[in-house]
Amino acid sequence: MTDLTIAHELNGSKGRYFTRPSPNGPVAELTYSRASDKLIIIDHTGVPEVYRGGKVGLALVKRAVEDARKNNYKILPLCPFAAAQFRRHSEWNDVRSG
Repeated sequence: MTDLTIAHELNGSKGRYFTRPSPNGPVAELTYSRASDKLIIIDHTGVPEVYRGGKVGLALVKRAVEDARKNNYKILPLCPFAAAQFRRHSEWNDVRSG
């Protein structure tokens, strides 16, 4: 899956990045909580089975990393998937908290 359109929603201290890779397919999402102006906590990444292996989850985490860099905040990846991606991508250490 390339060229995904990833949208962002923020509702108070809760936010999410989401995409629908197939026009009538289910939504994949990454959710987070804003702990402060300088820290978000990724708490969940949900990718429906139909998209597994298509790097959709990775694309969602990458988007969160890009936004953290642009807006000068850190990410605490509590979600097991996001934490695993941070371990694999040492180039993201500049935005990792904890």
